[in-house]
Amino acid sequence: MALTLEQAQRVGYTCLKALLRFAFMVANNLVAIPSYVLYLIVLQPLRILDSKSFWYIEGVLFKWLLAMVASWGWWAGYTVVEWGDDVKAVSEDEAMVLVNHQATGDVCTLMMCLQDKGTVVRQMMWLMDHIFKYTNFGIVSLIHGDFFIRQGKTHRDQQLVLLKDHLEKYYRSRNRKWIVLFPEGGFLRKRRETSQAFAKKNNLPFLKHVTLPRLGATQVILKTLVAPQENGTPSGGDAVRKESKSKGLQWVIDTTIAYPKAEPIDIQTWILGYRPPTVTHVHYRIFPVKDVPADPEALTNWLYQRFIEKENLLTHFYETGAFPPPQGQTKAISREMTLSNLWLVAIQSFAFLSGGMWYCLFQYLYHCLF
Repeated sequence: MALTLEQAQRVGYTCLKALLRFAFMVANNLVAIPSYVLYLIVLQPLRILDSKSFWYIEGVLFKWLLAMVASWGWWAGYTVVEWGDDVKAVSEDEAMVLVNHQATGDVCTLMMCLQDKGTVVRQMMWLMDHIFKYTNFGIVSLIHGDFFIRQGKTHRDQQLVLLKDHLEKYYRSRNRKWIVLFPEGGFLRKRRETSQAFAKKNNLPFLKHVTLPRLGATQVILKTLVAPQENGTPSGGDAVRKESKSKGLQWVIDTTIAYPKAEPIDIQTWILGYRPPTVTHVHYRIFPVKDVPADPEALTNWLYQRFIEKENLLTHFYETGAFPPPQGQTKAISREMTLSNLWLVAIQSFAFLSGGMWYCLFQYLYHCLF
């Protein structure tokens, strides 16, 4: 069937817009990421003299980088509506964030919706698949102290040991507050069939919109970061004892991401912006860490229950277009998450000005030396 003139014009406009957006994203990365690295290289003496101030500055730069990523979606009309508990109330406390995983756009969505949560973004640590280490953002995450986890049974035990060591070495020494992980261990479309087979074999609920989570990383985080008095166990390790002022991990934030018609946004869409404006819905539920069991079997059941609840939340959302009201209430309240266009423009301008400054500086040094 031949395209009409109007349809052809629409396709042409979409392709041109995608091309221009891609060019801007490439330019943005070419100036912002090297500038981040160079600023921190120059500030290495401060890291020795005043480590706290160094990681404060690094956190601010890190937040700005994530805001740039958020801006690509924001300006394409990919916005967020939030439901459930107000996580701003615990933004200054230590928390573990458990998120369902459907596509690469989940990370971009979190980069956006956490921007207005106080100091969270600059003080957070991400757990992500090791493949992201080799992306354009990999060097930033390495410097920031995120943890890249390698999936698969052959690596599992070793990775959990490495995670524990990583948390003890970097989490509190860099004043991290929130740690974000995707317990399913992969995208929904890739893990659903295996998860459903496992559920059938072990007489567990049939899940369609999420998969059964894995225990390993969650258990290591709780054992390493929760203060002993919180759950009655000798956990917490050296990381807690070294930082006597820390109360330890205090909250678990169960986060559920829902896309209209169950069509997730991937990173390509986020960058190119060829999909019509879309509202992504994010639901939060906060649990005190003292209510989370420490025993492995009980913790497994608790974690399974969280994802069964996610399944119910998503089923209700896909049927009605909204999340259900909290227990005991008759109406669910949603909150539109907003970003300041002026602030985003200021950050982008700073990135390009920084890139220009570094280029001029290197040009000057080159001419001086040669």
